[in-house]
Amino acid sequence: MTRSWWTPARADIALAVLALIVNLVAAAANTKTQDNALFPVGAAMIAVGSGALAFRRRHPVIVLVVTLLVSVAYYPMGYPDGPLAFVFVIALYTAAVQCRLYVPLSAAAAINAGFVVVNLSRGASGNEDADMVMGAESVAGLTFWLLLVTALGQYVRNRRDALAAAERRALEAEQSREQEALRRATEERLRIARELHDVLAHQISLINVQAGAALHRRDDPAKAYAALEAIKLASKDTLRELRGVLGVLRQVDGDDDGSPVAPAPSLARVGELLTQTSAAGLPVTLVGQVPAGPLPAPVDLAGYRIVQEALTNAVRHAHASKATVEINATADAVVVQIDDDGTGPADPAALESGNGLRGIRERAATVGGEVTAGPGPAGGFRVRARLPLRRPVGQMEETT
Repeated sequence: MTRSWWTPARADIALAVLALIVNLVAAAANTKTQDNALFPVGAAMIAVGSGALAFRRRHPVIVLVVTLLVSVAYYPMGYPDGPLAFVFVIALYTAAVQCRLYVPLSAAAAINAGFVVVNLSRGASGNEDADMVMGAESVAGLTFWLLLVTALGQYVRNRRDALAAAERRALEAEQSREQEALRRATEERLRIARELHDVLAHQISLINVQAGAALHRRDDPAKAYAALEAIKLASKDTLRELRGVLGVLRQVDGDDDGSPVAPAPSLARVGELLTQTSAAGLPVTLVGQVPAGPLPAPVDLAGYRIVQEALTNAVRHAHASKATVEINATADAVVVQIDDDGTGPADPAALESGNGLRGIRERAATVGGEVTAGPGPAGGFRVRARLPLRRPVGQMEETT
């Protein structure tokens, strides 16, 4: 789209030309015999005062000073009467809109002082009424109109500032909403990524272990079929959990084909998790007691996922022969501890290179908890997470 031809600068030029024409025509029409000749000095003063309006928005103070000087000088010099004072009024209004209040007030006071000084100097001859350019009433009236113009300009200035401030606030609010929406979308993507990782890493690991067991037990059909049955159950659970996760993205409850969606993972279902892990070849013992009362949903989910990920790591990496899961609940927090008797990676840095422990720490962090992971006191590996039931002050509660 091309720019509009009628710009503010061209509008000011047109105003200056119009003021010049009106002032010259009016002065020529009002010429009296006792007036000084309009040309060339009077006309030049009109041209300077009117032409200054072409720059009124770019240089309001300079234009105000020029029109003030021209107005104060033109009338006492006896040139034909005309509306040249309106040039100063326009400049005064522009300064009131674009400048601080003291600028137009100073100009109004200066032009009044100028006329008063001229009146006093011309009245020194003794015939004051005849020689005065403006009487006292005229000066008072001029002051009133100048103050009125200044007040109008300041009103417009304040109105524009208020509108600009409102637009800035609206723009900042819109940007804040966009940033908040982006932040929430990012958090939701991370949450879904964690869910998918936890579901797939655990269940696929169990399926992989059971498939290996079925291959090695081909000579024992009963055990091979048992491993295949475990694979079937694990894959079914995987599909159900995936439907629950992906259903969040589709905003549906998984009624595409009528199959049920798995209940939300929680510590109350940790027994099923231990049964699956034991079936995969890693016997797991539950120590302590699963909290009977309802826990905050984020804490319940985080505790379950931490146990799930720790057992997945034990199955995949620790080469463990057994594991223990201990759950203890107090009035303030839930503590889950997972111990195995495996060897784990020889390089401690390898513990931090994968997504397992990082995911566990992220899970705990979402509810304000803390995690310690490392070699156990009796060998093997230990993961311990403390999940507070109330978020620490200053942390926003995550809503999922």
